[in-house]
Amino acid sequence: MSPSNHAEPLDLTNAQSLCLLRLSAIGDVCHAVAMVQAIQRRYPDLQITWILGKIEYQLLKHLPGVEFVIFDKSQGWRSYFNLKRALKGKKFDVLLHMQIALRATIASLAISAKLRIGFDRFRAKEGQWLVTNHRIEPQATPHVLEGFMGFAQAVGVTDLTPCWNIPVLAADTEFAEALIPNASSVLVICAAASKAERNWLPERYAAVADHAVEKGYRVILCGGPTPLERVLADNIQTAAKSELENQVGKTSLLQLLAILKQASVVLAPDTGPAHMAVTQGTPVIGLYAHSNLGRTGPYTCLDSVVSVYQQVIAEQKQGDIPWGMRAKGAHLMELISVDSVICELDLLLDKQD
Repeated sequence: MSPSNHAEPLDLTNAQSLCLLRLSAIGDVCHAVAMVQAIQRRYPDLQITWILGKIEYQLLKHLPGVEFVIFDKSQGWRSYFNLKRALKGKKFDVLLHMQIALRATIASLAISAKLRIGFDRFRAKEGQWLVTNHRIEPQATPHVLEGFMGFAQAVGVTDLTPCWNIPVLAADTEFAEALIPNASSVLVICAAASKAERNWLPERYAAVADHAVEKGYRVILCGGPTPLERVLADNIQTAAKSELENQVGKTSLLQLLAILKQASVVLAPDTGPAHMAVTQGTPVIGLYAHSNLGRTGPYTCLDSVVSVYQQVIAEQKQGDIPWGMRAKGAHLMELISVDSVICELDLLLDKQD
């Protein structure tokens, strides 16, 4: 295919169907929801199909006006055949190809669409440029959410202000409100990222938790059921002087979303729940060392991120630093001090008092 770069945005007024390909991860699909709902505001009658991962579906399955097709990568090569079978006979007016990964490029071959929109040539890696015929406008230093909004802009959306409506069942809301009654003072710590090197030290989480307890706040540890997350939570509790409440591995994604909505403040590294909290309007203190907070930080809370990334990347890379470049090292998070995090926490808690 020979992609084009149209200066003028496309108009989907006469289009009937749009397919969105964004398989993972939790934080990224949270960003993508804001883009989808911006498109829905502009084209309320457009039929939207979203191809996404099995885990991510559990968070978004009640999203209004969207049909989901699950791509289960755990099935290996069969996942591509299953996707082709699920889409058999379906033809879309537009495909938004929003994932730069080889598996997404291969998966896109199962999608029949006249207009196939991908990233600009600089970002269209992993063969994406081979399977698209239109590009979004280049962006020099976008946040991931802004990069996604480039797709909405490409199809004529002018209101790009991010807002989120991720429905939660009444039972999940009741669960969260029973745990955290309205107007409670609660710090939720989602301590674990997907990679252990992006986690802060358990004794430092514990020190911040103890400080919050001294200020009259309950502290609840939240997260998924993986061994890494359970062990980290146990280590935080062992190091803490206060008794913390451990909900790690005990909630579904939608229950966790409801808990994050009820929280006063959320403390987390570069991980999905930080972005889930953003969708609920809850203040987030992000802890960053490996990635650029301007690109992947909690979008509405960038001012309260504690980051050592700029310091670290300047030591590792001379000259111009690519916007999306990650810093490398197993102990970078140790550069984040307890005092710097407590300072940000106090600022947020004082605003709420």
